Amino acid sequence: MTELKVCEIFKSIQGESTYAGLPCAFVRLSGCPLDCRWCDTAYAKTEGRTMTMEAILAEVAALGVDLVEVTGGEPLAQEGCPALLTALCDAGYGVLLETNGAEDISVVDDRVRVIMDIKCPGSGMDRAMRWANLDNLPPKSQIKFVLADRPDYEYARQVIGRHGLAERAEILLSMVHGRLEPSQVVRWMLEDGIKARFQLQMHKFIWPPEARGV
Repeated sequence: MTELKVCEIFKSIQGESTYAGLPCAFVRLSGCPLDCRWCDTAYAKTEGRTMTMEAILAEVAALGVDLVEVTGGEPLAQEGCPALLTALCDAGYGVLLETNGAEDISVVDDRVRVIMDIKCPGSGMDRAMRWANLDNLPPKSQIKFVLADRPDYEYARQVIGRHGLAERAEILLSMVHGRLEPSQVVRWMLEDGIKARFQLQMHKFIWPPEARGV
């Protein structure tokens, strides 16, 4: 029987990606091997309860939405995560996976829509990136860069160009909340003609940035 450590399960709206604004059930798994400087879910590293996959599926079903995101922490740090993703797909949900880029995504069901971070230097975790993941992106994948400053933006721009990412996935640029002005990122994007989508973390403007379960 597959068991996973779950930090929280809740219903909210999707705050990021091309699915922003849609009602969504979130399954936040516990644990993460990285230590990003501005992690906004540090509590998920240690908090949580052990649940069977059947219990997780039942709790998700009770929320009554057809879009589910498995997030963390880092969900793929748990061995049972790929099986949970497949089970959610088999149950008929649209399934999103938020992952940090440091874990192998080749184990993920191709039906899952992967939203993968590429950590910028400002996070302190850029060296953890598993670059082989770029060759294992499933269809409809999205790649996210979270920017703290101009050097992070330049890093993102260089990575996008070097790997031809705009032709392989939807590119998302956002900023560390409260650290970089959104208008500045948009100005850089427009000046450079970069092929990417700017995004805000919508939930942090609807609720207090430190709010949980939203």
